[in-house]
Amino acid sequence: MNAKYESIHNHHERAVFEAVAANAERFPYVAKKADMLADVACVALNRLAPRYIRHEVDLAFYVSERERAETQRTVEEAVNFAFEFVQARYAMRARR
Repeated sequence: MNAKYESIHNHHERAVFEAVAANAERFPYVAKKADMLADVACVALNRLAPRYIRHEVDLAFYVSERERAETQRTVEEAVNFAFEFVQARYAMRARR
């Protein structure tokens, strides 16, 4: 088998990365360190059901507008939860 797997990725990755960048200024404590933003992205992605695709156009063609809006809402909820979670975890560590 000579398949190319490099093109496979989780559709939510880009949306989560964009949402993390867009919301970082609301959480200045977390935004100070790039590692913390990566933690936020990981927590958010782990809260979302994976949706693997090869090309963005593949998903865009098969997803309804309603499903697209629902996906955006769940991404935003996951990112907000992740910011709060990471901020709380680092604050608890700092108290020790």
